[in-house]
Amino acid sequence: MKIKQEKNEKFDGLAEDYDRNRPRYPLALFQILLAPFQDRKNLTVVDVGAGTGIALESMVDTLGEAHQYHAIDISSDMIEHGKKKFPHVNWHKGKAEDVVLELSSIDLAVSAQSFQWMDRPSLMAAIDSRLNTGGAFAVLQNNRHFEKSDFLDAYESLLEDMSSGYSRYYRKFDFLQEMKDCFGEKSDIALHSHDWLMTIPSDAFIGMSRSSTQAQRAISVHGQVFTEQLSELISEYEKDGKLEILYHSELFIFTKI
Repeated sequence: MKIKQEKNEKFDGLAEDYDRNRPRYPLALFQILLAPFQDRKNLTVVDVGAGTGIALESMVDTLGEAHQYHAIDISSDMIEHGKKKFPHVNWHKGKAEDVVLELSSIDLAVSAQSFQWMDRPSLMAAIDSRLNTGGAFAVLQNNRHFEKSDFLDAYESLLEDMSSGYSRYYRKFDFLQEMKDCFGEKSDIALHSHDWLMTIPSDAFIGMSRSSTQAQRAISVHGQVFTEQLSELISEYEKDGKLEILYHSELFIFTKI
């Protein structure tokens, strides 16, 4: 399998690749998160680090459009793509904690896949100051389950070899303890997890890889060498042009009592 080497700047078109190829989040975890809010009216819902609005897809579909939605991101490219999907959502460009403080109150705030990149203590303090009683703040993430997949183990090794400073353990933060430190030991904080398998066309995995910061770094330094090695790796593990990707997804929920 050959991967085209793009001539554009390394992050050109990232939003389109990101939205088309990134995995969605397990419905089982969204059902847990959204169940307490399904019969409530006039909610204020905030997607923190929204990207193109992938988490919003499930939230809007489950809760309906008849609420006030806010989406925050630092990328104009991501926001413009998200606006096309969700024109009724209030989109904000800026640092998450600053935008949150501009809101008068929040019923539900969600940070999906972006929490590790943020100033987490500042963000949680800002959310705590705006979160209504009975409201919730949730962190949701999909983690490649490389411990149980030979392909994903090899893919992580490729990134570690070619993406400067990358480690497959880059998201090994103790989010549960961080939330307890911020919101208090007696707060209602829970962790839920869900393992699942996604079968996708090999080309879709290439697009998903290209939409990641780690792969972009590897491409910027190694160019065609990285893309050729990724092609070889995919060819070794694909079956009928498809790959099986195993995920371990986690949902951390703080509920304000």
